[in-house]
Amino acid sequence: MLRSVHVIGVPLDLGGSRRGVDMGPSAFRIARLGERVAGLGYAVVDRGDLRTPIPETVERQDERKKYIHAIAKVCDELYQTALASLTAGALPLVLGGDHSLAAGSVAAAAVWAKTTRHLPMGLLWVDAHGDMNTPATSTSGNVHGMPLAALLGSEPAELATIGGFAPKVVPAHTVLIGVRNLDDREKIAVRDSHVHVFTMKDIDRQGIASVVEQAVTLAGHGTAGIHVSFDLDACDPLIAPGVGTPVRGGLDYREAHMVMEIVADSGLLTSLDMVEVNPTLDVRNTTADLGTELVLSALGMKIL
Repeated sequence: MLRSVHVIGVPLDLGGSRRGVDMGPSAFRIARLGERVAGLGYAVVDRGDLRTPIPETVERQDERKKYIHAIAKVCDELYQTALASLTAGALPLVLGGDHSLAAGSVAAAAVWAKTTRHLPMGLLWVDAHGDMNTPATSTSGNVHGMPLAALLGSEPAELATIGGFAPKVVPAHTVLIGVRNLDDREKIAVRDSHVHVFTMKDIDRQGIASVVEQAVTLAGHGTAGIHVSFDLDACDPLIAPGVGTPVRGGLDYREAHMVMEIVADSGLLTSLDMVEVNPTLDVRNTTADLGTELVLSALGMKIL
């Protein structure tokens, strides 16, 4: 028996403007994610879903960071739940839900790395978007565009302070993969942050294997391991139609699997998010099925 995997559902859809990602965790379970992970030899514990409010029951409060207090409360609960799993020696597998939840899951990985290994945490952020807006730069106020900014810096403060210290990760060990849709302000923020960025243009030029091998080296060298936060909109809408913010020209089926296969080969994976599955926009649960297959690849499923 290999190490345990703790499945944590986070049906959160307060971070974006399009409803439906709160049903993402259910879609993964319909795809038999837990059973299929157990089939690899892991001990799977489904921790169920965290309690999350719906927009009709909470106030936006601040239009620059909509629903921030409710989101921060969910992220703090996720932080505590994921940290307990890591402390128990399990790998937290977080199912979303919108990407704002990563403020909690990555915080747990960072605190675990700091307190048990006395090392920083490496981060692979696989996403069509940078998620590095702040309340001062965001044109929408949607918090699912802000979690990486909170993990790297101090805003929004409600997310940045989860876990008791900031920043959670440093640019030298943070790598974005698959980026292809940044607004003008966010382009400046990403450049100024000095994180490592591999756009789809880089992937086209260098090849996915070369890019991911570089990314794993950057995130994994001198760290306690790698947290992978995978937004399904990193994939092309042709293979992942059920996402809230689809952008053409993304990872194809084999490229997406190659990301996860190289991570698995590294032996450095400590924790994993699969987020932004929106069943209301999907076709026969295609996107959750893909996400489930990607989880299996990240956990070491062998072709031969």
